Amino acid sequence: MAMKGRAMAAAAAVHGGYPPTKLHSSLPSPLRIAARIKPNTAPPPISISTNPAHANLHHLKELYAICNHSCQRFPNTDAAGRVEPVDVLKLRTAIAHSSVVVSAFTKPEFLTNQSSTGAEVTSFTGIGGYWITKVAPVTPANGTLIGFGRAVSDLGLTASIYDVTVHPALRRRGIGRMIVQRIVRMLTNRDIYDIAALCSHDQRPFFKACGFGDDTLGSTTMVYTRSPSSYSKDEEMISAGGKLLLVPSPRELTK
Repeated sequence: MAMKGRAMAAAAAVHGGYPPTKLHSSLPSPLRIAARIKPNTAPPPISISTNPAHANLHHLKELYAICNHSCQRFPNTDAAGRVEPVDVLKLRTAIAHSSVVVSAFTKPEFLTNQSSTGAEVTSFTGIGGYWITKVAPVTPANGTLIGFGRAVSDLGLTASIYDVTVHPALRRRGIGRMIVQRIVRMLTNRDIYDIAALCSHDQRPFFKACGFGDDTLGSTTMVYTRSPSSYSKDEEMISAGGKLLLVPSPRELTK
């Protein structure tokens, strides 16, 4: 027994004070180490701008294309489910008549892009020779547009939020919430509190996390969907740009 005890003590001295069996069991396995490493969910350095001039239309069109987002509620889609490109002229008009426009920017090196194989590739700029640009604050001038949102309001009573979108590689990092919060803050600073968010069923959890909920008055959003069979004899439907337009009859125009 004495010899066995001395052998264990010698082994413990070699392994730092623990018997070999306890030492091996205490070492975390690669799987345990990987489990302890949490994915980075913090947003990169972000610059939020409320200047409509900072919303470059062509960059915004590219962001919409990456996000497969359309300004229209009923966009045309191709066989792969991709929406039609945004009409830049209509987008310019929409932004010009928006009450609040919020754009989010980050440095290009903090943007994770999707490779052609579908794998995520992060392109971080090296420290050597670029440390000044890395530590410089993000601005709309040196940043890449990665988020957007706008609101339309009568500037007196009500407002509605539209087109909130974030680059797919940077979602679930609170950027979308930053955009909505900035929109709401600007509206409430104007004493506008009747703020609606027209969203799909999948977007409801996001807006709920931003403080939105069901209308306490039980209001239901209704969309004009007048069909050709419901128009009167004094009206007719014409096709324009793939859409049906309701126009009065020539007799009504002469009145």
